[in-house]
Formats: sequence, C-alpha cells, structure tokens
Amino acid sequence: MPEEPITYRQAGVDIDAAQSALLRMKELIRATQTPEVLADVGAFGGMFQPDLSGYRQPVLVASVDGVGTKLKVAFAMGRHDTVGHDLVNHCVNDILVQGARPLFFMDYFATGKLQPDVLVDVVRGLSEACQEVGCALLGGETAEMPGMYAEGEYDLAGTIVGVVERDAIIDGSRVEPGDAVVGLASSGLHTNGYSLARYVLFERAGMRVDSYVPELGTSIGEELLRPHRCYLRPLMQAMGQFDIHAMAHITGGGFYDNIPRVLPSDCRVIIDRRSWEVPFIFRLIQEKGNVPDPEMFRTFNMGIGMVVIVPREQSLPLIEFLQMQGETATLIGEVQRGGHDVQIV
Repeated sequence: MPEEPITYRQAGVDIDAAQSALLRMKELIRATQTPEVLADVGAFGGMFQPDLSGYRQPVLVASVDGVGTKLKVAFAMGRHDTVGHDLVNHCVNDILVQGARPLFFMDYFATGKLQPDVLVDVVRGLSEACQEVGCALLGGETAEMPGMYAEGEYDLAGTIVGVVERDAIIDGSRVEPGDAVVGLASSGLHTNGYSLARYVLFERAGMRVDSYVPELGTSIGEELLRPHRCYLRPLMQAMGQFDIHAMAHITGGGFYDNIPRVLPSDCRVIIDRRSWEVPFIFRLIQEKGNVPDPEMFRTFNMGIGMVVIVPREQSLPLIEFLQMQGETATLIGEVQRGGHDVQIV
C-alpha cells in the first residue's frame, strides 16, 4: 500500500493561517504608509523613496533589536498588544541618540504554531507605535517553525532605518568636563532586565502575573508590561534649541555600559543616585532578590530611560523645556575628567 501523502500543514506549517492573518494585518500596515512607500503589503521587498530634498548630506542610521524575555510576561498574561510598542520605541530611541529621525521599520515574527489572533495583536502594536512617530511599517517576515518554540510562544525582532544630517550627528565627541547630565524618566523596566526580574519575582518571591501590589496600584504583570517609553518628539524639538553634546539610551547594560558609549576616552560621568526617586518596581526586585546596587544599575534603567549631556548652563533650561513637553526630567550628574567610566555615588 502506498503511504498517505503528507502536506505542509501536517508537518506543522499552516500557510492558510498565515495568509488569513496577512489579510487582517494589511490595513494596520497601510495605516503607517506615507507617499514615500512604493510597494504594497505582500511584495517580496519593501520599497521606500525618501524625500531627502531638505538635507545637504543625509546619513542613514540603522538599528536592530528585540523585545527579549519581556515576551514571557506577555505569554503569561495572554496579552500581545504592547510588545509591538516596546520594539518600535526601543529602536526609535536607539537611533535618536545619534540625532536621527525614523524613516521605516521592518519586523520579524517567529513562532512554532501560528495563532493569527496573536500575530494581529502584535502587528497592531507595531502599527500604532509607527504611526505615533511618523514611521512607515514597511514590511516584515512571519516564520512558522514547528519544534523551535514552546507552545504559545514566539520571538519578535525589528530593524529601523532613519536619517540625520551629517553635520547634525550627535556622537559624544564634544562632551567635556563640566557638562551636565540630565535624566529623563522611564516608564518602568522598558525592555531590559527581564530575565533577572522574572527570576526574582516569580521564582524566588513566588509571585504570579496577577499578584496585586498595592504600592504599584496594579498587578505585577501589568507593571512589567508597561510599554517602553519613546523620547522622539520632545528630544527632536530639544535638538533644535539646545546644544546637545550626547545622548545615551539606558537599555541592556544599564548606566555602566551605555553612558561610556558616548563619552570621549578622557571623560567619566558621576551620577548622583539621590537626585531622583527610584520607582518602586526596582526597589521591589532589589529587596526580593537581595540584588547588589552595582548589579541593579548594570541590569536596569532604575527609572531613567534616557540621559542627555549638555553644557552646564543649559541644563536647567533644558529640564524646564522637557517638563513642558510632559517629560519628567532631572539633573542627575556631571561629566568629569577621568577614565571613560561611570561612577554612581
């Protein structure tokens, strides 16, 4: 007897489910498109014709990142509409520190068994975040790979491309001793430190995603899913009014690893940890896990999602300007001559 024919669906890949999800996502993606987008959804490659007529020497700036194990919280919560915001905002902030505004974004979604409703929720978040920053969601890849992921889980990554005038690039080369360090408040953990946070809160402390924490005013799951804050609009405006010497996005590696990325070799930054109140979620993690201070400041943003370095005389006007834009901004430190590092005192 001949063996029964085997289909791709029997092997675990449902092309029809992917096509069904794509049809539902098309309007979400089209909602982000500008006249610069030349190819419709579903083309083999996204095409983008940027209007660079206002630039003398345009420089493209690109970055790629993921959401990390924050996705584990989304899985446990059964909520998938926030991680798209996390991914886009993280990538926007990464190119923003060099002075670039976003042009287009592309995503990669991979899972073991495709659940169309989940994919649509994720793309809805990507679309909303792209619309908020004026960035086209140009396209992406949906990969269904049986056996690669646990049931109900997926991975999410993205690439962003932006543009900046060459002579407006912010690279930290003009940072000098005496400059002031201004910190902008984060909205929580953003997208970093979740492996440690989950281990401490869920495994060590025995909490669940639906555990209500009075000091937070919400469940621990809702707190951990707060979207990564985007600083594009206030800082783009600030660039036109202040002499910004450097900016650093406080992501993986915290203060110790990210700030030196924008410092000259003969400069160090001194951070006064008393200059802002560390949000309760970080204090809770530190207490429940008995996590040392240096580990906290290397793993988490500790309530500061972005730092901006300016001449000292501009620090207070900058803080006032940012506060008028709805940001919580604080003078948190200064640049000194030293060994290309960060000291937290």
